[in-house]
Amino acid sequence: MHDDLIARAQAWLAEDPDPETRDELAKLIDAADIEELTARFSGTLQFGTAGLRGELGAGPQRMNRTVVIRAAAGLAAYLKKQGQDGGLVVIGYDARHKSEDFARDTASVMTGAGLRAAVLPRPLPTPVLAFATRHLGAVAGVEVTASHNPPRDNGYKVYLGDGSQIVPPADVDIADEIAAVPSLTAVPRPTEGWETLDDSVLDAYLARTDAVLSAGSPRTARTVYTAMHGVGKDVLLAAFARAGFPAPALVAEQGEPDPDFPTVAFPNPEEPGAMDLAFAKARETDPDLIIANDPDADRCAAAVKDGEEWRMLRGDEVGALLAAHLVSRGAQGTFAESIVSSSLLGRIAEKAGLPYEETLTGFKWIARVDGLRYGYEEALGYCVDPEGVRDKDGITAALLITELASVLKAEGRTLLDLLDDLAVEHGLHATDQLSVRVQDLSVIANAMRRLREQPPTELAGLAITRAEDLTRGTDTLPPTDGLRYTLEGARVIVRPSGTEPKLKCYLEVVVPVAAHADLPAAHAEAAGLLATIKRDLSAAAGI
Repeated sequence: MHDDLIARAQAWLAEDPDPETRDELAKLIDAADIEELTARFSGTLQFGTAGLRGELGAGPQRMNRTVVIRAAAGLAAYLKKQGQDGGLVVIGYDARHKSEDFARDTASVMTGAGLRAAVLPRPLPTPVLAFATRHLGAVAGVEVTASHNPPRDNGYKVYLGDGSQIVPPADVDIADEIAAVPSLTAVPRPTEGWETLDDSVLDAYLARTDAVLSAGSPRTARTVYTAMHGVGKDVLLAAFARAGFPAPALVAEQGEPDPDFPTVAFPNPEEPGAMDLAFAKARETDPDLIIANDPDADRCAAAVKDGEEWRMLRGDEVGALLAAHLVSRGAQGTFAESIVSSSLLGRIAEKAGLPYEETLTGFKWIARVDGLRYGYEEALGYCVDPEGVRDKDGITAALLITELASVLKAEGRTLLDLLDDLAVEHGLHATDQLSVRVQDLSVIANAMRRLREQPPTELAGLAITRAEDLTRGTDTLPPTDGLRYTLEGARVIVRPSGTEPKLKCYLEVVVPVAAHADLPAAHAEAAGLLATIKRDLSAAAGI
């Protein structure tokens, strides 16, 4: 048994083109570290609709040059079978460890397979790659990024020619082609022949960012900005300068790309502590709002002063604010969101007489909605220019929320005032999340099984009026691993994360509000309900 494991590791070592991972693996083999070798060789990283994502290191269960070369070869074979031989593949990358290597390997494999490859000039935001795929008429785009995952991770995201991420069955078809790659020696990898793009693609992206704002709108809101050690700063500053906003005050400690993310436990604005330095800068400079991007700048967070303290707005709050702003500007087209996001968007769209759609989780689904004008997801993702970027875009979202803050500032009002107005108009839609990060994935499987076998009948004293197992699909949604509970005045969705070892539970309660004077009581009632639902759901799931 162990002999077979060592033999597989040695075969992998013989192919590995990367001196760093070769050295790492050789040491594990020499030490006969069976536990670590088993972890790395018990299967392969699975290519899915999120592409690949995992911890860096040697072996098929890690992200490394061997895995990426195989993935690129599989993608190239898939594209050729789709009749795209000779087509252009655009490749972008962030500033994580190995990202540039993985991008160069992908360009080499595409060139060797008879496709044309073009690589963005340096580490740039993911939305620039999503834009470039459409702008250049490419047959596919590849972004090397692990977004807001921990420093030890990297990933590989694939877009097809319409500029949106892959969905089934493309993921399975590409995975089949990856599995069919016999060995790395069978993959032609020339050392030249692809193009390194100049800044004209970035300039074209920046020219489009102007279009998300209203001509002649106020541009006075003052901001603090953090790039969270990622690649967003230069592009965001350029976009803000073009738009005529005051230059943001920068969180200098997090301004430059750093793959080790030294000031945060997790480089995700939603994680506790990640925004502390931004809050400190805001206490110094007293801006109108704080803007944060995640490391690849496809997400945007906003924080506001609430009394004397600064607080992060929830993704659902920003989602509703942007929707209300677009409605006030006369936007036409479909408003869309994922099922885990707040139902307030549907109320706003209905009142405005606009089409509205719910999709499965992920922008790969939101971006495919017919006639999309605006889409958002509670995890800080917003698509405000679907013709330019059919994905979430933290740069254009930052521009739009800053424009809204400027409009309100001119009226002597704030983003919180507008949220209050929306609560009085549509009811207070309060959301929260119960998120459990695990070391052992069986904890997630056991929780899902327990909820399916012994479903709760009530949560927080509210009767569950409808329980749906989403693996069966619904009239409007394809199957997915999730559970949805509809309660009197509340909604709960439970699902495993698609990109991290987490079980995620999304909670929403809706409390009617007759007048502004009733808001404090409504907030208190909503907070109490959410806390009790969280407690009861934890017990029901055994977590």
